[in-house]
Amino acid sequence: MKRTKAEVLREYGPYPDIDRVGGVCCDGEQLWLASGDRLDAIDPASGERRPSLAVAAHAGTAFDGRHLFQIAEDRIQKVDPHSGEVLATLPAPGGGGDSGLAWAEGTLWVGQYRERRIHQVDPDTGKVLRTLESNRFVTGVAWVDGELWHATWEDDASELRRIDPATGTPLEALEMPPGTVVSGLDADAEHFYCGGGYSGRLRVVRRPRRERRRSRAAGPGDAG
Repeated sequence: MKRTKAEVLREYGPYPDIDRVGGVCCDGEQLWLASGDRLDAIDPASGERRPSLAVAAHAGTAFDGRHLFQIAEDRIQKVDPHSGEVLATLPAPGGGGDSGLAWAEGTLWVGQYRERRIHQVDPDTGKVLRTLESNRFVTGVAWVDGELWHATWEDDASELRRIDPATGTPLEALEMPPGTVVSGLDADAEHFYCGGGYSGRLRVVRRPRRERRRSRAAGPGDAG
């Protein structure tokens, strides 16, 4: 497995009334932080707070393009991102030991922390469709550009791992700086967004550049 050092580009926070960051989600306009009894919205450009949603938010957060999904204790809530109304609930596969949450391929991907697993879950019924095993505690989970990543947190150390979505085999790891842990995780085209656990911070980490991304942007005269 290829290992490199994570490059932390920016930190948001700490915020005075956010004691712990659980889930993290970017919806293309703002960042959402699960902070216990609410979902806090952050402006990604300035880091300033936006209006929050009064909804239980204990662990992973995901966005399907229209709705937020939020782990609260032993359930997953489907939430209207404008009003905060809980539209539906599903049983969480870990029964309260759930961690990260991501949306991909029309399904939810749910981390189970101490059991070191990631479950693919039907978003309508909560049925577990597939389970991947890890050899590290699983915190945040993210899908981006067809890649499945999850964060680890053991002994006050964390890394971001890319794994094979069919087998769970680890393919690549970004090692966070010493003493920097990762709770929630999400990603966009260029960055990872990493919840900082009890630090109340959110950190931005550079995503590895892929040959396919460079070739997509290259012009006819750029080869060679």
